[in-house]
Amino acid sequence: MTVMVAGQIARDLVLTVDKAPGGGEAADAHDRREMLGGKGANQAVALAQLGVDVGLLGVVGDDDTGAALLDQARQDRIDVSSVLVRGLTAVIVEVLDAEGGWRYVQHLPPESLLTADDVRAAADRLARADAVVLQLQQPAEALTAAARAAKDRPGPVVVLDGAPSDGALLSWADVIRADERESAMLAGEQVGTEERGLRAAGEIHRRGPWLAVLALDDGANLFAWSGRSPWGTAGHVVVPAVRTATVDTTGAGDSLVAGLVAALLRDADPVTAARHAVAAASATLGHPGGRPDLTPEHVARQLSLIDDAMRR
Repeated sequence: MTVMVAGQIARDLVLTVDKAPGGGEAADAHDRREMLGGKGANQAVALAQLGVDVGLLGVVGDDDTGAALLDQARQDRIDVSSVLVRGLTAVIVEVLDAEGGWRYVQHLPPESLLTADDVRAAADRLARADAVVLQLQQPAEALTAAARAAKDRPGPVVVLDGAPSDGALLSWADVIRADERESAMLAGEQVGTEERGLRAAGEIHRRGPWLAVLALDDGANLFAWSGRSPWGTAGHVVVPAVRTATVDTTGAGDSLVAGLVAALLRDADPVTAARHAVAAASATLGHPGGRPDLTPEHVARQLSLIDDAMRR
């Protein structure tokens, strides 16, 4: 199994405070974490932790920070041969308060984003992958080029993480995952309930993807698949949120995508794939920052909690 992830690479700095300061105020941080981050890198790290061979297509700066991030990615068993080096490395600062509320301050230089030319240079690797994951906080023309390159040969599963600003991109995708805000953008209304989610998923299926993962109320996720899916028949399952200690929601969606892709590539049935996706997301909630920690023990613990919740 080989997955190519196209998305943001950044230096993440997480500062934990009791209470975030207001204007003209200061607050002491009692913990600081610096790490390889950005949605693309987080997804690649999660996939590697789940035992998937993964390559990363993104940009780091021509600076010491960029070099350090590449070294960390290699230690995480990520193939960085398609990562470009130019300009300044993107930086994301998260201020996390004691209630789990977060605030981001980010510097994403234009040169830290992928271009269509960047993607075309990696087209052969995208076409040879078993799955291509596109993180949608990137320019639409680059993402469209990546989806087209992936579909240049039969086989790769194209996964969109987020709601595309370019509706045509949806037609190239097989799988789409959306959080609450993104689900509303796709549906044209707040999704919230299972009934509305199924209505939105049906429209998404008509536009291209055979699997839609949409956030519902109370942290639950709807997984709805069409008859064009590898499973041959249409269906859906709602996987509830589990009662687990939540320190920081950052990165949970990235881990959900990674868990889903890993399960799909292992030919899991749809309910198993959904359970593993949510288990990976839940396992990321217990620590500050978006970097995953998907050990077999952590994932197994969350699967047990999910199974208990689904039996109720």
